[in-house]
Amino acid sequence: MFRYAAVAAAGAVLALGTIVVVTGPAAQAAADGPLRGVQGSAAEPARLPKSADGHFWADGEVERGTVHFLVDTGASSVFLTPDDARRLGVDPSNLLYNQTVRTAGGGVSLAAPVKLRSVSVNGVKVADVDALVIGRGLPTSLLGMTYLGRLSKFEATPTSLVLDP
Repeated sequence: MFRYAAVAAAGAVLALGTIVVVTGPAAQAAADGPLRGVQGSAAEPARLPKSADGHFWADGEVERGTVHFLVDTGASSVFLTPDDARRLGVDPSNLLYNQTVRTAGGGVSLAAPVKLRSVSVNGVKVADVDALVIGRGLPTSLLGMTYLGRLSKFEATPTSLVLDP
């Protein structure tokens, strides 16, 4: 049984002009630190411009480093490549790969669960994010629903992705 589904970088993020709104928990815990929007320190939500390839990309501050993520609403979790995990100080060879995942291309891989103390994209911070380090088959890390689903709202417009804490 597949507990998670990963969607690889091949065109499955968001269709041009589609509006997607997802609601999450009403508020972030005070321990999450400074946030944008009504609950945080800045008045405006974070905006990610749509790139020339039609996708939304985000440089996320994750614990001890930065990860270049493909934002993927079809990914059930945050997925890290072994290289990104290694750069964050996680040794992929010491992890327990006990989760079976299926990629958008139909491939099957094993993944190891990890807990990220925090993930922050343009100031929108979420604490204690469940993630999976995928063994193989994923060319880039994915910012999926274990981060996005914890926001109060996210919305895709024809030109940007808006993240509301």
